[in-house]
Amino acid sequence: MRSNDLPVAQIALLLGVPEQDLRALVAARDSSPGDPTLVALTVVEAARRIGIGRTKMYEYVSSGQIPSVKIGSLRRIPAEALAVFVAQQNGDASNFTTAA
Repeated sequence: MRSNDLPVAQIALLLGVPEQDLRALVAARDSSPGDPTLVALTVVEAARRIGIGRTKMYEYVSSGQIPSVKIGSLRRIPAEALAVFVAQQNGDASNFTTAA
């Protein structure tokens, strides 16, 4: 048993659900990489996508290095902006285009 494994049988019993159903739900959630079709990402999703921390992503957004938009009270980062940002870090933004 891994150190972060939950006692699924006990949790299933407490919730009143079949253990196999709970295990299937946990397995499906663990294998889900996120929705690759999202056009705009939360700061946390964008940070995870390029492998940096949330705080660093906020720094990039605040400085304007990574563009973002406000949708109501929510801050979202266009998915294609991440590819452009990563390419710019290598000095090769010409390989990436953004759809209009």
